[in-house]
Amino acid sequence: MTLKPFSIKVPASSANIGPGFDVLGIGLNLYLEIKVEVDPTKDTSDDPYNAKIKYEGEGAENVPLDLGKNLVTQTALYIMRCNNINKFPPGTHIHVTNPIPLGRGLGSSGAAIVGGIMLGNEIGQLKLSKERMLDYCLLIERHPDNIAAAMLGGFVGSYLNELSPQETQDKNVLWRLFYPSQPLLRKSTKPGLLLKKLYNWNKQIKCVAIIPKFEVKTDDSRAVLPESYTRPDIIFNLQRLAILTTALTHETPNNKLIYEAMKDKIHQPYRATLIPGLVEVLNCVTPDSNPGLCGICLSGAGPTILCLATEGFDDIAKTVISIFNKENVECSWKLLDLAYDGATVDY
Repeated sequence: MTLKPFSIKVPASSANIGPGFDVLGIGLNLYLEIKVEVDPTKDTSDDPYNAKIKYEGEGAENVPLDLGKNLVTQTALYIMRCNNINKFPPGTHIHVTNPIPLGRGLGSSGAAIVGGIMLGNEIGQLKLSKERMLDYCLLIERHPDNIAAAMLGGFVGSYLNELSPQETQDKNVLWRLFYPSQPLLRKSTKPGLLLKKLYNWNKQIKCVAIIPKFEVKTDDSRAVLPESYTRPDIIFNLQRLAILTTALTHETPNNKLIYEAMKDKIHQPYRATLIPGLVEVLNCVTPDSNPGLCGICLSGAGPTILCLATEGFDDIAKTVISIFNKENVECSWKLLDLAYDGATVDY
């Protein structure tokens, strides 16, 4: 069967919302787009995987175009090979456009993984549900807050079922699929690796993303976190987490309540060592100093700052940027809404 041209759109995401470290995420209306055409008259036989890829946008100069190394196509090949499909159909041409900044805490890798799984699902005509595709995503990336937000969109909370010893051994071994001497990752048959809850969101609340012009590697940001926490710090976050998911749904947003409920003691204090100006940003940008501000936090592992607000977007962004400028850090900013539909496919 000849495939019609199709396109996949996957939203950026912000994870670790407020006190929801590794729990809460939101999909944002900034989209990775993957356009696909399968035309057997356009020869791709010189590629071992029968396809050609073009990439433009953020990080284009450093993103590999080898299908076995590019995260989007590597992930697509993973789900295809798990379902006994080893190559793309002859004449496959893939054009990726990515406006999501890399290494800034806006879910660029999560979007690539979700996009790759959806690409493999469409190419292989596997007809998997989003929930089942999430299972495959989570065998690659075991932090569900970005993945769930990118796939499902909106405001989502999630947790993982525990893996068996065999599944633990299987996770994060995507690289094995591209070396014949290594065993092929077996097909995952266990559903429900992710349990999630979609929360309501007051649509008056928009997202101001202030994006410093430097990267923070996820591995580095994880390395600064402690192995254990004190009971008061855990209680601090749990109390605020219980309030936040309801406070963001109120018909009339209570800015000061949301601001207090967005505070965190689990990851932001430790990551301040990697992000100059973060402490001042979190302490000095408030609903009193900037009317309209509802809450403020690191987006993912940072360094992007996420401000929830109902008005005063320009002033909020300028205030945060001025603090970073004192640390000789340049920034850009975007006003974003939630991506309520999550990842989509259009023919």
